[in-house]
Amino acid sequence: MRFSEEHHQIRRTARELVEKEINPHVDEWERAGQFPAHEVFKKMGKLGLLGVHKPEAYGGMGLDYSYQIAAVEEFGGCHNGAVPMAIGVQTDMATPALARWGADDLRREFLAPAISGDMVAAIAVSETSGGSDVAAIKTTARSEGGPGGDYVINGSKMWITNAAQADWLCLLANTGEGAVHLNKSLIIVPTRTKGLTIGPKIDKLGMRASDTCPVFLEDVRVPQRHRIGQEGTGFMMQMVQFQEERLFGAASALRGMERVIDETIAYCKSRQTFGQPLIDNQVIHFRMAELATEVELLRSLVYRAVEDYVAGTDVTRLASMAKLKAGRLGREVADACLQYWGGMGFTWDNVASRAYRDSRLMSIGGGADEIMLGIICKLMGILPGKRKK
Repeated sequence: MRFSEEHHQIRRTARELVEKEINPHVDEWERAGQFPAHEVFKKMGKLGLLGVHKPEAYGGMGLDYSYQIAAVEEFGGCHNGAVPMAIGVQTDMATPALARWGADDLRREFLAPAISGDMVAAIAVSETSGGSDVAAIKTTARSEGGPGGDYVINGSKMWITNAAQADWLCLLANTGEGAVHLNKSLIIVPTRTKGLTIGPKIDKLGMRASDTCPVFLEDVRVPQRHRIGQEGTGFMMQMVQFQEERLFGAASALRGMERVIDETIAYCKSRQTFGQPLIDNQVIHFRMAELATEVELLRSLVYRAVEDYVAGTDVTRLASMAKLKAGRLGREVADACLQYWGGMGFTWDNVASRAYRDSRLMSIGGGADEIMLGIICKLMGILPGKRKK
């Protein structure tokens, strides 16, 4: 994938924001268990970084997704995984369907302030009974009063990133009976709506600086005009939305892995054992070379998937592969590097230990590894009973 000067300008803008406005505060936010999303997103909005690939009519830059991925790589330079993840929720998880299929008035009311950073968004799909199994969600939205009436929503959502600070949710609910892939809709639900309760923050293993909470909905009423697109198309929209989520996840992991490798190399150069620097051990410097090679291979896969996505090709297979590889490689890099830090690697604030905690989510959230493997197998025609003849 070739990057233009405009791509590099976006990269520089994103990198400067990360270095000046985010990284100096990351350790404090990690201890607090939350970062000030409205404050950070407002700064990003002023720079155009929340709407790189969103329509100009609503405050976006109107560029293709290759420009977004240029910014996303730089977001990965944050000294934790939590802030890039929260940014990704805003740009690539809660807003793609709204930007693509939402009615004009709905986009003016919710997409435009998400792009400007005046509102924080969250994606509300997962439930305790249906995480990666999106078709199994139980939350319902019953229509009342005809096409111009309301939805009455009941149910609960789990693992909702940005929930404690969100102004609105992009929520997937069952709006009808019948086939589980044809009875769901995506609905915009303001978090201050009566009957909606944000539960306490979940005490997570990693991603400590992002707020993740359960959401409870009891007879929550929103106008049916808050539905994105046609009723019953929500599952399809969410599957499309997942492609950007998975590309974002894979691209945002690259810089973080490189940082862990680079800092591990620097430590191994400075650490003397048995009369020589640790890095002089062939097993260590060979391992660093292997890991750096794997990261570059992942980058190439991401770039190829993005090129196809921009060209309008279905990237379900490549995006699933990239997401699968990012999760597994993130774990491999963090674990290998932690080992070479020795006892220092087993301390809480070490760069490798934070990566060890944060990177583990990539193989769970946004579709677990097993779901990615199932998708890839299906598209290869090798699922039991569905093999190509």
